[in-house]
Parts: sequence; C-alpha cells; structure tokens
Amino acid sequence: MTRHDATRPTRFPGSGAAAGGDHGRRVPDELSLVLAQGVVSAVESAEGYAGGVYLRSGTPGLLRLAVLAGLPGPLFRPWWRMHVNRPFPVSEAYRTGRPVLLADAEEAMRRFPQLMAGMPFPFGSLWVPVTGPNGSMGVLAILRPATPGEEVAPAVGERLMRLGRRLGAALADLESRSFPVVWENEPIPVQLPAAPAPPVRVGRFDWDLHSGGLTADDDLCAIFGTEPEDFPGTVDALAERLVPEDVYGLWALARQAVESADPVVRRMRLRGPDGRYHLLELSGRWTHPDGESAESHLTGFVVDFGAGPVIAEAADRLPRGIVSLDRIGRITYANALAEELLDRPRAELVGHVVWEVLPWFGHPAYEDHCRAALISDEPVHFLARRDPSVWLSVSLYPGHDGLSAVFQATEQPAYAPGSVTAPGLGIGSTADRSSALYRPVALAIALTEAVTARQVSAVVTEELLPAFGGRQLAIYLLSERHLHLAWETGFPKGFLDRFDGVGLDVSIPGVETLTTGRPIFFESMQRLADAYPGIPMETDVGARAFLPLIASGRPVGSCILGFDRPRGFSPEERTVLTALAGLIAQALQRAQRYDSESALARGLQDALLPHRLPEAEGVDTLGRYLSGTQDMEVGGDWYDVIETGNELALVIGDVQGHGVSAAATMGQLRSAVRAFALSNHDPQEVVSGTNRLLIDLDPGQFASCCYIVLDPLTGRARAVRAGHPQPVLRHPDGRTEVLDLPGGIVLGIDGHATYPVTELTLAPGAMLALFTDGLIERPGTDIDEGIERLRATIAGVGSVPLAETANRVIEEARQATDRPDDIALLLAARWTHPPEKPPPPSRDTAPPDLWRTFRGPGSGGARSAPDPA
Repeated sequence: MTRHDATRPTRFPGSGAAAGGDHGRRVPDELSLVLAQGVVSAVESAEGYAGGVYLRSGTPGLLRLAVLAGLPGPLFRPWWRMHVNRPFPVSEAYRTGRPVLLADAEEAMRRFPQLMAGMPFPFGSLWVPVTGPNGSMGVLAILRPATPGEEVAPAVGERLMRLGRRLGAALADLESRSFPVVWENEPIPVQLPAAPAPPVRVGRFDWDLHSGGLTADDDLCAIFGTEPEDFPGTVDALAERLVPEDVYGLWALARQAVESADPVVRRMRLRGPDGRYHLLELSGRWTHPDGESAESHLTGFVVDFGAGPVIAEAADRLPRGIVSLDRIGRITYANALAEELLDRPRAELVGHVVWEVLPWFGHPAYEDHCRAALISDEPVHFLARRDPSVWLSVSLYPGHDGLSAVFQATEQPAYAPGSVTAPGLGIGSTADRSSALYRPVALAIALTEAVTARQVSAVVTEELLPAFGGRQLAIYLLSERHLHLAWETGFPKGFLDRFDGVGLDVSIPGVETLTTGRPIFFESMQRLADAYPGIPMETDVGARAFLPLIASGRPVGSCILGFDRPRGFSPEERTVLTALAGLIAQALQRAQRYDSESALARGLQDALLPHRLPEAEGVDTLGRYLSGTQDMEVGGDWYDVIETGNELALVIGDVQGHGVSAAATMGQLRSAVRAFALSNHDPQEVVSGTNRLLIDLDPGQFASCCYIVLDPLTGRARAVRAGHPQPVLRHPDGRTEVLDLPGGIVLGIDGHATYPVTELTLAPGAMLALFTDGLIERPGTDIDEGIERLRATIAGVGSVPLAETANRVIEEARQATDRPDDIALLLAARWTHPPEKPPPPSRDTAPPDLWRTFRGPGSGGARSAPDPA
C-alpha cells in the first residue's frame, strides 16, 4: 500500500475552494485532500480502525470535525463540534499541545468521564495536536482496539506527534498561500484502504492423457506451492497434493473427455495444499498430427481467488439474511433471504447507506448498537422492529473493513415497548435523536463541573442544543415572583427583552410551565399562536419546548428550547427533556447558592486587600489582582506595602485553598504581618512570628510568603522567603534575572522553622516583581517554563511606567483560558531621579487637608481595582 505524505498535497485543476465546501464534487480542494491524507497516514501508523481530524472554526474556541475516516459521519454527529475548554481529550490535546494516549476504556473513564458517557464501549483512542508555527491548529484522533493493562508505547506517540507536525506544516503552507485553514461544515467521509489480501492468480496447464505428462506455467506452480524448476511434470505428482475425493473427480473428468467424441468443457472445485478451494476448468481436445494416430489432451486453468469476499452461492443457501456493510455504513452485499427479511430488493440495498434505505434501522437504540460494534470491535446482538408486526434478531460482526449484519425473523418479545418511535416522528435527524439516549448522563457529568449560573447556562447550550438539533435557548430565573432573563442564545437581538421581569400572573407559556410544573410542547409557531393569541411572535415557524426548572419541589425558573423548523415530540423525547430540565434546575439552584457565597467571599477579599498603597519618596509601587477561571472560588492571595519608619515593607503571600476560609485566613495573616512590621521587628522576626501565629490559630491551612524591607533612599533591601516563588529583578540596564533567595518552609507547618535573611541592593531605575504562583503555573507545563516566561515578558517591556509593565504581565496571564488559581502581582521600582512636582497650591485657595496629600508623585499610590476573571 502506498503511504501518502501529508506534507506534499497533490495539486488538482480547479482546487483551492473554500474550506468545507461542496464535498460531493469529484475533485477535492487542497485542504480536504491534505486532511484526508493526514488521517489515513495516522490511522495506519497507529494500527487503528478509524480516525478523524478536528480543525479550528471561525468561532473562537470551537473545533469542528473536518474529516472522519472509517466511521459513518451521521452516526457520530454529537462529536462534530468540540469546545476547547470542555473536559474531552480532543480539547486537552489542543490546549496543551501534548498527545493524550488512552489505552482502554478504564483509563478513559478515569480521565474523561464525559467521553465515555457518550461512547461507553471498550476501545483505545489517541489524540494528537496538529501544530503549526503559531501553536495548535487542530487535533488528530485515532480509534483502535483497547489494550487493557498496557500503556500505549512511547514510539506510537512519537510517530503520531511527527505526523501532527507534518500535517501542521502542510496546513501552514496552505495559509501562506491565502487558503483559509478553518472548517465550518459537516465532516468529509473518508474510506480507509482495505487490509491487503492475497491476489487473484490464474495458473495454466496442458495434460497429455496418454503419457501422463503435465506442463504447468509459473502461476500454477505458485498456487500449488512449488518452484517451477522443482515441478515433476506429471499428473501423479499433482494428484499427490490433492485430497482423495478431488483426485477421483479429476480422473473421472479426464475419462469423460477421452470417451467423448466432441470437445468437452467441465468445471470443478479443487482444494489446494493450504486448504483453500480453487476453481478448476478443463477443456478436452483432439489432435491429428499425422492422420493415423490421435492424441488426447486436456488443457485448462486453475483460479486462486485469494481471500476474497463471501461467495454468493454459499450465502444464499443460509437460512439467515446476510448483509455486508463497509465502515461508512454503505451496503456492499446482500443475500437472497436479506431481500425478503428487509423487504427491499438487492438493487435498492447494495450501494446505499443502511440508514437511508432502511429508515427504521435509524432508531436511536439501533444506532447505539451500531456504534458499539464499530468502536468496540466486538459482536453485538439485539432485537429490532422493522414495522409494527415484524421483529428481527440482528447480529453485527465487526472487522477491519466493515460489518457483517445477520438478520433472522423472530417473535415479538414480551417486553417490547409500545412507544417505539415510528420513522419520521422524532426530533431532528436520526443522529440527533440517538444522542438523546446518553445526554442525561453526559449533561449530568458536565453540570457537576459548572459552578456559577453562567457556567451552567453555557454547559446547557453546549450539551442540550446539539442533542436535539435545537438552535435557540433561553433560561429565566425566578426572583421575588418575577422571571428574569439569565441567558439567551440564537434569538433575534432584543426579542426576549419584553419578557424580562414578567410576573407569575402573566399568561405566557414560559410562566405557565413553571406555575403548573408541566412541560409545554408546540410543534410549530402556529400551534403556539393558536394557544396564546396575541403573544409576540418571531418570524420563523419552528417548534418550541417550554420546560419547568424545579429542584426539590422548589421553582427555580423556566427554560425555552427553540427549533428552526416544525417537528414532533415523541413520548421518549418529552421524557428525556423533562428529566434534563430537572438536572438543569438542580445545577442552577446550586449555582445560585454558590453565587451568593462567592459574592460574600469576594466582598471579604476586596475588603481585606489594600485599596491604596502608601507613597514613599524614591519608590513607586503598584499591585494587581486577577481571579482564576476554573472553580471561580476566591483565593487566599494577598499583597501589601507597609511604611515602617524610613523603610518600606513589600509583602506578598498565598494561603493554600480557596473560598471564604482561605480569604479569612489571608486577612488574619495580613494583619499579623502588618502588626509585626509596624512594631519595628526585623524581617526574620516578622516572618517567624507570623508562622507561630498561624500554627496557634490552627485553621488547617498553610501559606507561603515573601517579605522584603526596602530603604527607598539607599536601595538597600533585606528579604525573607517562606516557600514562596522567587522574585524577578530587572536592572536599570534592562538585564532581568530571577533572584535566588534562600528561604524556609511554608508558614503553618513547623513552629521552630527558621527563615534566613538575604541582603540585596536595588539600583536607581531597578524594578522588583513579587507574585503568587498562579502567574507562573499552567496545566501541562513545568513551573520553570512559567518563571522563564514571566522573566522574558518583564525584560521585553523595558523601562516603562509600572502600570504598563503590570498591564503587559496581566495580559500575558489572561491568554491562559484555564487558570486554576488567582494571581497577585506587586511591583516596586526605584526612581532614577525625583520626578517633577506640580507647584504647590496656595494656602489661601487650597482646602486645609490638600496639603497632606502631596507626599509623593502619586503614580504608585492608588491600587487598580481587581481585574475580573
């Protein structure tokens, strides 16, 4: 098999159309070809049976499946779109730039439960970033048989990473030629090359019946496993390689040819030395070379079919319907009984996708069985209903190149539900309906990770809308007997504003679904207009579902799910939507409690952090605070600047943990450090005293801290460090280094711990940066990389005002979308020379207290408000 190099896309006339265009055309565009070549190479390299490529879309943070090889696309519609921040392996590989190698289902369940909620089958999967010059451009995904108890070999990951880089280089080349490397449409289906099989061979021979001599060509010798020079040239030698019944049949055929007065042609099956059967065709001829004697010869050929497909005549004799499918779901063979059982002639079956020619086979439960067979590579057996009166026993046997489906008529089972959805009555396409089977589980897992009401709403948008083919979503929350709009997507701008704040006495479906506790479904907007005359309508004609959000018997709000076309709601779908509404309500109720507690903790934290830093001659200071993006709980990070006589104390610390408890401990530590510092204790005593106080308080938490006392006039500084990250110092000449301050263990562990003091000097124009570990820690990267990244950022900013330096550092931190921790930053810079001061106001015109405010330049006095997450 020829392997394609994804770095060298073939050029076709007329190629270069926009990505994701018309996939039905004969000539693919360059992007499609590059992606198809890349995924085929990756699947072969990893010995997989299916794969795909996710590519960036025009929507920030959204990846789309661009190519799917070895699996039917509609059957995997729920995985066509992936957000980079969701807990899926494709998202992690894209974010971190590192491969995610999952050997089996157990490892996948442990690390990515949402993936296994949708595909609870035993399989292994490999997820490799497609990297270009500017980072991740997409992800290669490969499915392969599970290897329980075995880790994926490092060599496999290294090969795939090389393929990912090669594919990224090819995509970057397309971008350099102004070809848009984004994907917006459905994935392109790709058929993987079939496994190699022995070729078809034809061996020819001539048999002299009088002498017994046999002349064979090279192909016949190869079929019977002998070299041409070793072939004995007699029919007896050939007969020794045959089973007895074939030998007698061969001689009987020869005698018939001799005794016949006419030319004769006969066929038989001949078993070769390897046990496989071959087709033998003999033809007899008479020759009269001298007119006196006759010679009888048999000539013919032996056909070796290799390991070809199922022989039609054998399958037709079986008392079961046999259908062969490729891995895309296209029917490649059907025997005679399959025509009868499926009620379709072979001409309508072969060459068509099974879910298109057999709509009843697209029931969600049956599709889930097909997914199981395709992904797990294990046989699957189930009962299916072709129509109200016909039930079939179905067995699916997967292989590298497709599925063999076996059908047999059976009796209706006693447990058969009477509400199986008839074709065409469900929500959306068959693939849309299939996802409803596992969406309650997947949504429940996702909601456990959502903390705030906004996060809950975002999860509902990402999980619920794709499951049912919805296009619009609105969530209203109940407050003081009024419904307030908390989230919307897909509705015309401003359309829902008129319903914001409506009371529970208003007769509209969003209110009545909550007050009655019953979901309300409308198959079209006309049905909605008939039920509620006069209600403002949109211009579309789609269906609507109004769901009550009730948790533990208490009303929380209501949810509106909108569709862009009329459609029905089956009993199963109504049940699933109602169950999902209950999950959403519980998550929102939990989020509302968290939002209240979070607001309290944020308020406590904001009250404890300094609102204004003191001004001192010779030194500017500036502090910044940036909240984390994950669990959204407040942290215990803090900073402070304290005037101690003629010196200035710079303090930064981080309490372990999050929440109100961490914020309260932070406030106690900040007060303790301030009290010790104002009592003129030296730096070692300040930190040691704070350590003993934390142990006495016994809050069950520990903290890190860095405490530096600076003389603004001389630049002399004394530093003490307790388990805290090393500060960064930028010298006046621009040289930037990470200080190496010896230190002690974190506070709150050992009451007898010692904390050494390090002396250093800040030259005029030097700047010192103190920070908490949230600034340098990123998932999947070493902390040393984060420290070096911060050092390079500060060095690259140069000698600019502190506000610009802080903005640059904070902006760099914002690039990480998954910051697990809060960030505190404290900058201090010595003046190169005293700044010019404005002329003092006249005592006659200035307010009496204005004189007390002119103590310094004012550039470092005010602290910026905490940056939002």
